[in-house]
Amino acid sequence: MNNQFKVAAKTLLLGSAIAAASSSVSAQEQQVEQIVIWGSESDQRANSVSPISVLNQEDFRAINVATTEDVVKFEPSVVIRRRFIGDSNGVLGMRGSNMFQTSRSMVFADGVPLHYLLQSRWNGAPRWTMVSSSEIAQVEVIYGPFSAEYSGNAMGGVVEIETAIPQQREFHFDSSVFTQDFNAYGFDGSVQGYKSFFSYGDKIGDTSVYFSVNRLDNEAQPQTFRAGSSSSAANPQVVTGSIVGNDDRSQSMNWFMDTGIVDTKTNNYKFKLGHDFGNWSTLLNLAYEDRRSVNDSANSYLRDTAGNTVYSGHVIDNGEQFFVPASRFASNDLQRDSLNVGLRLRGDLTESIELEANVSRFAVLRDESRSSSTHPNDPAHTLTGQVSDFGDTGWDTAEVKLYFNDLTVPGLALTTGLRHEAYELNLDVYDSANYQAGEKTAYTSRSGGETQIFAAFAQLDWEINRYWNTAFGVRYEDFESSNGYYSDDDPATSAFEVVNVPTRSSDKVSPKFSIGYQPNSDWALRYSFARAYRFPIVEELFSQYEAYNSISVANPGLAPESGLHHNVSVERTIDSGLVRVNYFQETIEDVIEAQATILDGGTSLRTFIPVGEIETSGVEFITNADDLFINNLDIRFNVVFTDSLIVKNAPDPSIEGNVYPRMPEWRGNLLATYNFTNDWNMGMNFQYASDSFGRTDNTDTEDNVYGAQDGYERIGLRTSYRFANGLSLGAGIDNLTDEVAYVAHPWPGRTFYANFSYDF
Repeated sequence: MNNQFKVAAKTLLLGSAIAAASSSVSAQEQQVEQIVIWGSESDQRANSVSPISVLNQEDFRAINVATTEDVVKFEPSVVIRRRFIGDSNGVLGMRGSNMFQTSRSMVFADGVPLHYLLQSRWNGAPRWTMVSSSEIAQVEVIYGPFSAEYSGNAMGGVVEIETAIPQQREFHFDSSVFTQDFNAYGFDGSVQGYKSFFSYGDKIGDTSVYFSVNRLDNEAQPQTFRAGSSSSAANPQVVTGSIVGNDDRSQSMNWFMDTGIVDTKTNNYKFKLGHDFGNWSTLLNLAYEDRRSVNDSANSYLRDTAGNTVYSGHVIDNGEQFFVPASRFASNDLQRDSLNVGLRLRGDLTESIELEANVSRFAVLRDESRSSSTHPNDPAHTLTGQVSDFGDTGWDTAEVKLYFNDLTVPGLALTTGLRHEAYELNLDVYDSANYQAGEKTAYTSRSGGETQIFAAFAQLDWEINRYWNTAFGVRYEDFESSNGYYSDDDPATSAFEVVNVPTRSSDKVSPKFSIGYQPNSDWALRYSFARAYRFPIVEELFSQYEAYNSISVANPGLAPESGLHHNVSVERTIDSGLVRVNYFQETIEDVIEAQATILDGGTSLRTFIPVGEIETSGVEFITNADDLFINNLDIRFNVVFTDSLIVKNAPDPSIEGNVYPRMPEWRGNLLATYNFTNDWNMGMNFQYASDSFGRTDNTDTEDNVYGAQDGYERIGLRTSYRFANGLSLGAGIDNLTDEVAYVAHPWPGRTFYANFSYDF
């Protein structure tokens, strides 16, 4: 199978070159497709209070795009930890917020929130798959909380995705196949997958209608490798096969297993209905996702003296004695169904006053994980296991904004609005007598709760004259947590007891200020300042559970994070694009950090504890240009230096002065596209990151091992050719050098792509 994929990729590369050479359709005869989006492109120059980077479909050509994350991951100061294509844990970090501080970055698609402000760390990834990469028309990446329109959840930044609105009848189909070889520890194999997308759109009078189906089916390389803890039990079993190597803290370990291939299937169904009436426009957006992820093929490296696979017990290999927990080999079957609904309205109230309103509802219809207690092939295996089930879980948002464009003073404009957000999460974990059937025999833990935020904001923008402009903003937020509870069971009683958490409330005011100077049409300078508060989310307040290999302890008394943010931007317009330098500085107090320790037997114990103060400063250098150096060569290049330090931590002063986890000093990205013709292009992409730490004590210094936070250098290639009849072919490679690197879990190996699309 793997060789077939490689042959297909090479064939498409060759076919693209032959087609370009033989095509008789001249560049002048090509029709350029008009892309229309509901939103409007933000101004990137001096009148934007926040640094903004805008991407359109032309910028995607150098990227092997399989899912929505691919479109964004090359932007400045952005890191997305997507461990494999289809990963539900594709967490997003921006600027001074690392990839596990997921509630500091916001993602919207057509105004509908995709950020997941219910859980954090790997569980808090945006719901990227609620929008297909094939429907994206434009992306704006907005850095920092400098606009009063966004809450403190924009401490890192905001990703605004806009999709195309049909202007005529159109059908589109595209499909991609991908494969990678992966070799680490005791695993050596190939994994494959595919993506298929179909859409129909039409515009009838003033009404636009759109429907799409996106299916993603992919296998992933093993995500977890396990090493045994030291044991001194009498009469350990003699085994062979463990792999001796260091862990991330340079301790010699006996690695005895990996969790095997993860098989993930995701289906997304999208319906959009837009209507224009007079000066008003509406857009209804419905997205339904069903997802299943199966991980039931864990690999034990251990064999006894008779050659049988060993799945548990106290063992000894080459004189080293260690313990192998049977639960490490547990299988897991995740089934998740989600529904996202959004409605947007925009129109003119008067010649100088515009209104925009957005309402949305995200509902977790089903989110259930069924886990065994042992490997299905373990002789001791039974149907006993565990079921984790999210009950009433989701969120509602509503926002109304008014834009005043004429306030009698020339150049003066006002944006003001109200926003309400309500979140609810409930998680029950059960012992199960039959995990395969999803039987819920008895509670082992329960936790959940609700949060809501009411906000009012206003921002005054003033174009003082042709050289100077300024902005003053303020955001008021009223936060409340309620109906919180977590387990505190007494085994001596028949009931399962929980602790009810009292309602808590807090309110904060966040001022904003920005001033810009534009001496001429080529140069622009801007300074922006913001105070921002990031309130704790449901999981951080109430999460308390006991599941296989992990324990979480609630902390309902958490205070909001308090951030002070600065940005200085200098931009120079060049003939074919722009050059920009940003200096940013952040001081954030009471940083909510999920801190964990490993108990005897390998169980992880976690709770959310504030770190006193983190200071981060950085410099971004950005160049975006067309026809740079030579004709037909388009470049997007950025490099970022970041210094992020723990400066205060009263509970444990020993970590003061340490580098904050998962924050590399250097990151860089390059997208380069050469256009041979209007229809044939060749793209190259490059990603770089230096080493970082995964622990606040900075003791994880070992590179290229499971658990490490490795630096990496990844090269990607892509080519595509569009025929005159609407058919397009493409092929590409990611991680060309097959570099093995870890972000705790392993990044993908060398991956081959082959794809085609057809518009009719």
